[in-house]
Amino acid sequence: MNLGLLAERVAARTPHATAVMTSDGTAMDFATLARRARSFSHHFHARGMLSGERVALAMSNHVSFFEILLGAWQAGLIVAPMNPRLLPVEAEALMADCGARLCIATPELAPGIAAVARREVLDVGSEGYSAASAGENTDPAVELPSDAAAWLFYTSGTTGRAKGATLTHCNLQAMIDSFLADSGCAVDEAMLHTAPLSHAGGLLGLAFLQQGLPQVVMSTGAIDAPAVRQALHLQRRSSLFAVPTLLNRLADPDFLDQKARGRVAKIMFGGAPMYAEDLKLAIHALGGERLWGGYGQGEAPCTIAHIPSELLLESGEHDREELLGSVGLPRTGVEVRIAGEDGRSLPIGEAGEVQVRGRVVMAGYWNDPAATDKAFQDGWLRTGDIGRFGSTGLLTLVDRAKDMVISGGSNIYPREIEEALLCHPAVREVAVVGCPDREWGEVPVAFVVLRSAATAGDLDSFCLTSIARYKRPRGYRFVEALPKSSYGKILKSELRAALEAHPLNNTKETQ
Repeated sequence: MNLGLLAERVAARTPHATAVMTSDGTAMDFATLARRARSFSHHFHARGMLSGERVALAMSNHVSFFEILLGAWQAGLIVAPMNPRLLPVEAEALMADCGARLCIATPELAPGIAAVARREVLDVGSEGYSAASAGENTDPAVELPSDAAAWLFYTSGTTGRAKGATLTHCNLQAMIDSFLADSGCAVDEAMLHTAPLSHAGGLLGLAFLQQGLPQVVMSTGAIDAPAVRQALHLQRRSSLFAVPTLLNRLADPDFLDQKARGRVAKIMFGGAPMYAEDLKLAIHALGGERLWGGYGQGEAPCTIAHIPSELLLESGEHDREELLGSVGLPRTGVEVRIAGEDGRSLPIGEAGEVQVRGRVVMAGYWNDPAATDKAFQDGWLRTGDIGRFGSTGLLTLVDRAKDMVISGGSNIYPREIEEALLCHPAVREVAVVGCPDREWGEVPVAFVVLRSAATAGDLDSFCLTSIARYKRPRGYRFVEALPKSSYGKILKSELRAALEAHPLNNTKETQ
C-alpha cells in the first residue's frame, strides 16, 4: 500500500480535472500534480534518502503541500508536518526528535528555520525546489507494507514535550474510508482549506484528493470575510473544516453574505469543544444541512465520533438538548467504549474515560515506547477525555481528564460550568480551570469574555439556577480575550499560569 499514488489514480480517469488551486485562482490539474509528485520522489532518491527516512514540513498553507506529501510517500519517506506558528527552535526540536534529514519550508519560514536547523532546508520558492519539481521519473513507487509509517502527527506539547503520533498508510486509508462513509455529501464538492494543512485540514483533504475533487488552499493566517467570500466563488460549492471559533464567525450574517453562503456545501466542525449554545446559533444561521460535527484526535485522526447533518435537522429518537451537547455517534470502522479506572467498560450513563480501537488508531508515538504503553489499555487507545454514552447511543464529553477539578473530594467538570455560563446573554466566551486551594484542594475559576455588562454576582446567581452550588466558580476573571492556539483551542495551561502568577483575591473575586 502506498498512498503516494492517490493523484496518479485520479489522473488516469480525469487528468485535466482541477486538483489544487490557490485562493487567487491559480490551478493545477491532476495530471500535473501526479507528474510533480513523481519528480519529487525521484529528487528524494537522488539525495540518497532511503525508505523510512523522515522529511519535515515547515509550511504555511501552500499549493505545493500535496505534491510534496505524495512525492515523499512514493519514495517511501515519512512526512512530519509541523505547526507553521512554531518558533524556529521549537521546529528544530521536533525535527531532532524524529531525525528528519531534510526540511521543506515556505519562503517566509525558511530563513528562520535555516538559521537554527541542523539539517538542510529546501525553500519552496527557490530555484532548487523548481528544479526538483520539473524532472521526469518513470520509476515505480516504493512498495510498502500497510503498516509502514506515513505521517508523524505532533501533539501540541502544551503540557510537556510534544509527541509524534505515528500514522501508517493503513491508518490514513481507514480515516479516508470512514470519512467517505460518514460525511454525506461533504465529499461531493470542492474543499476550501481555511485551517492549517499540517493538521486536520490536510488529513481530511486526502479524502477529497482520492475522490478527484478540487482543493482551494487559502494562505495561513487571519481568515477575514472578503478572503473567504472570494475563495468560495472559485468553485460552484465548497466544503470546509472549521474549528468552533471560525464556525462562530461564519455564522455571523455580516461575515458571509447570502450569495457566498449559498456556495457552502458542508462545514465540518471540530478540533475543539463545540458548546451547545454556539451550535444552536450556527444551525439557525447556516442550516443544519450544512453542518457536520467530527470528534477525533491526532492519535485516531479525525475519527472517533460524529454528528451527521440529518440529526442536526431532525434528531428523531434522540433528545434534542442531549444531541446538541454531544459529539454524536461512533464513526464507521471504530469501536468506542467508556472505561473505568480499573479498565472495565462502564454501563450507559456512567462517566469514564473515552477509549477507541480500530484500523484508524495510531501505531504508537515515534521513538517513545513508554508514552505508547501509557496511551493504550488492553488494545484500546486512551483518549484522556471523560465522557458517557446516553440511552440512544450519543457520546457526550464531560471534560478532559486533565482538566477535571477535584474539590473537597468531589469531581467537578469545567465543561458543565462553561455550558451553564454560556447560556447567560452577557457571556461571549468562557473557560473554567482549577485553582489550588488550601481548604478544598482545588476550586473552579471562570475566565469570562463579556458581550455586555455583567458582574461576578450576576453570573454566580445565574449558575445556581442550573448547576449545584458546589460546582459553581469560586472566582471570576473578566478578560478581553481567551488565549488560543493557532487551531482555535483555548489554552487552559496559560490560564492556570495566570492564576499561579496572580492568585485569587478572596475579598474581590469570590462569592
